[in-house]
Amino acid sequence: MLTILPGQRLPVSNLTTDTSIKVAFQIQSGQTIDLICFSLDATGKLSDDRYTVFYNQPEAPASCISLDGSSGFRLHLASIPANIDKLVFCAAIDGAGAMSQIGASRFTIADTTGIKASGDFSGRDFASERAVMLVEVYRKSGQWRFASVLQGFNAGMDGLVKHFGGQVNAPATTQPATPTPVPVPNFARPTQPATSRLSLEKKVAQQAPALLNLAKKAQLTLEKQKLTELVARVGLVLDASGSMDSQYEKGRVQEVIDRLMPLALAFDDDGDIDCWAFAERPLQLSSINARNFSNFIQRDHGGWEDWKVGSRYNEEPRVIQKVIDYYRNSHDKTPIYVLFISDGGVHKESNQPITKLITEAAYLPIFWQFVGIGGNGYGVLERLDTMKGRVVDNCNFFALDDLRSVSEQELYDRLMAEFPSWLKEAKSQGIIN
Repeated sequence: MLTILPGQRLPVSNLTTDTSIKVAFQIQSGQTIDLICFSLDATGKLSDDRYTVFYNQPEAPASCISLDGSSGFRLHLASIPANIDKLVFCAAIDGAGAMSQIGASRFTIADTTGIKASGDFSGRDFASERAVMLVEVYRKSGQWRFASVLQGFNAGMDGLVKHFGGQVNAPATTQPATPTPVPVPNFARPTQPATSRLSLEKKVAQQAPALLNLAKKAQLTLEKQKLTELVARVGLVLDASGSMDSQYEKGRVQEVIDRLMPLALAFDDDGDIDCWAFAERPLQLSSINARNFSNFIQRDHGGWEDWKVGSRYNEEPRVIQKVIDYYRNSHDKTPIYVLFISDGGVHKESNQPITKLITEAAYLPIFWQFVGIGGNGYGVLERLDTMKGRVVDNCNFFALDDLRSVSEQELYDRLMAEFPSWLKEAKSQGIIN
């Protein structure tokens, strides 16, 4: 049975060839937890309330989505209408309380032969949120994929309905005061058909309007490099050793996230950025997306000053291994762009392990873009781009004295300078689709 980590995404076909599956949740709580499946269109919004499944509406048309007892859902993927692109499975507390109070819990994915994969979570993953987006099943490049989300939502179930573009009906006055039912959404249908690929500017305008100016500049780079139709995943690795403190304090690390977000939305593999921080130890942070990117550095896992990364020196091989293991476990050939931020100070004893890891990773669908910011002593990171003995050139490096020392347009050009040539080489070697 496969273990799925928080933020991990993989094709459903990696788990089973069945088109009928069960997604179940075992949530340990002394409170009543309501489960709901939201069905979203290509714009990420609700369009038909018949396909929202919860205890007041336990089955969608043709039984393509249905409640299975009180702890899960049965999906007949082949019967789900083509205009539904994503199923988001959520949990919310009925009454007072917070998701931080739940105990050891897990989700499972099963077919007719049994459980194929599972993932663990608990109240330690949340704070005062009353609702949480647990997992997603979504279409990408003609196939169904699965993602572990585990993202809290402060506003509760009503807030989730509104977040996905629905309206919440007030309970009728003739209904009993208790128990309070989950509100039945009243969804407005879109006036125009959704397209499968929105332009980057439209995506950013809808999901992260504060980044619209950056999106326009990123779009120019993507058009120049013929990357506007690329589907890819995006990862980010952040040096969190003591010498980086000034970069965090000045907001430069948050600016990296802001500048990377339009690229994640453009490549559109869920618009999420997989994220790790490291010093002595690696720490996988939450996935970054249009909903949580703002002030991410100060908020996620208690903020950067509280990240549990051990002592204040660099251990690059550990985090590189962690990233490799994470993506290798997905068994997916979707291209992956990993931005690795460091201020240098790479120890000589790390040279050989890093070289070995990057050489072995050349067989994987990962491109590594190393960027030095305000530091020195980048060591082997500077030499990886010209390193011999790899099946493909899978990385690039450049350094900046300050992130603001180059224009945003120039930064995007440099970030995408060698990615297209890797895509071509990796495809010719069968490393990516």
